[in-house]
Formats: sequence, C-alpha cells, structure tokens
Amino acid sequence: MGAMPTATTPDGVALSYQVRGRGHPLVLLAGQANSHHWWDGVLADFERDHLTVTLDWRGTGESGKPDEPYSTRGFAADVVAVLDDLGVERADVYGTSMGGRVAQWLAADHPHRVGSLVLGCTSPGGRHGVERGQEVRRALGQSDRAAAGRALLELMYTPAWLAAHPGPHRTVGDPGMPAYARRRHLLASAEHDAWDALPRIAAPTLVLHGTDDLMTPPANAPLLAGRIPDAKMILIAGARHAYFEEFRDYAGPVVLDFLAGRMRS
Repeated sequence: MGAMPTATTPDGVALSYQVRGRGHPLVLLAGQANSHHWWDGVLADFERDHLTVTLDWRGTGESGKPDEPYSTRGFAADVVAVLDDLGVERADVYGTSMGGRVAQWLAADHPHRVGSLVLGCTSPGGRHGVERGQEVRRALGQSDRAAAGRALLELMYTPAWLAAHPGPHRTVGDPGMPAYARRRHLLASAEHDAWDALPRIAAPTLVLHGTDDLMTPPANAPLLAGRIPDAKMILIAGARHAYFEEFRDYAGPVVLDFLAGRMRS
C-alpha cells in the first residue's frame, strides 16, 4: 500500500503521511529538516511485520509549511493528529535524531498512544544533554556549502560506507524545504528539553546509539536509558549518526526483536 493521505492538525496544518505494510502499527519518525524519505533505505525491513506509518514533518515534503515557531512537543501533537486520522489508537514508535526527541514527548504526553518505544541517536536536550562539539558546529556552519554538505555526510556515515554508496543520500535534509522552515526545525531541535518528563515514560523503551556519532554524542544514550524506567540500551560499535541505514543488518533485527518481545535482558 502506498497511499499519501493527509491529516489536519488542530491548528489547521495539513500533514502528509504514508502507510505501508501490514501488522501492528509502527510509527517511524525522521530527523530534523527531513521528510519521510529519511527512512527509504530501511523501510522494507519493517513493513514485512508492521503497518508502517511515516510522515512529512510540518515544514517538509508535502506537508504544510507555516512560518511560525515549531517545537518537538508540538511535533508530537502532530503525530497524534496522524494517528487520529488513521484511526490508530496505539502504535509502537521508533524515533531517530530529532524524531527521537519528538518520540520522548509522544510517550510522556500521550502514554496511551505508545506501545513500545525505540529512541535512536537522540538526546534528552536541555542542560542535561551532551551537545555536539564546536568543531562539528563549525564544519556544518561553514560558508562553503559544498564543504558543509560533505561534513554532514561524514557525520552520518563512515568513509568506507560513503565510498561504496555515492548517493543520492536521503538523510541529509529535504532539498525542497524553505530556508525559514529549516531554521524553525533547527531551533525546535535545539530547544528540546524533555529531562523532567522522561521518568513519566511508561512504554518499554530501547535506546540505540552509534559509538562514533559526533552529531549527537553517544554519551546521551546512557542519560536517556538511566532516566526512563527500565529502559534497555545498545551501543553499536563504529556507527555514526545514520546507524540505522549503514548498520541496517544489525540495527533492523535488533529493533524488530525488541518490538516483538524477543530481546533478552
């Protein structure tokens, strides 16, 4: 199934979402300034066992792009609007990067809507979160846009993987996104702070992170796992920010095992 339906949020924004596969619903939440195409490289792994639900964040893809403040908590409410439009009362949720920030709020604010929770390459934010280093910030912010783009790719993937996979790469931002919306996404992610809400998360939770992730440092993983009751944590050796794609053969089965209750303690 490849329908492209649209949900409308309480504030009137149209959200494009995508439904594929069959089985228990699984919502897949993409990173900052990315549309549902973030998941293109691995979606097939999940739709064999799950009814997968992806969406274009407001500001991206085919969704509305209002020029007004965005927040990770507001994005979580947008996910609820999609679930409501689908008639799905409860779903498993797998959020990566900014999508993992959104997933924290989704599980804390709407516990009855979340079955199991997977948080990948993400952070609790605020003063407790571990920020990327200044060298990374400088590399991403340099005026030479081609060099900045290359720096972003090297934060997402290892050099060996990039040599074997020249692209196109679907995890480095929605190319059609307006500049104002890109800034809104950046600010929403930077202002995320769910630290006080994390102990409210009741969903069984798995925290995944690459050990070589400089975009969102891996020190954030034990912070999340220690703050969320009974959370499990797995660090993937040698993986960078897009671990879910480059280390697909390991990360995908780990997530599926967790969602199916097959993961050993």
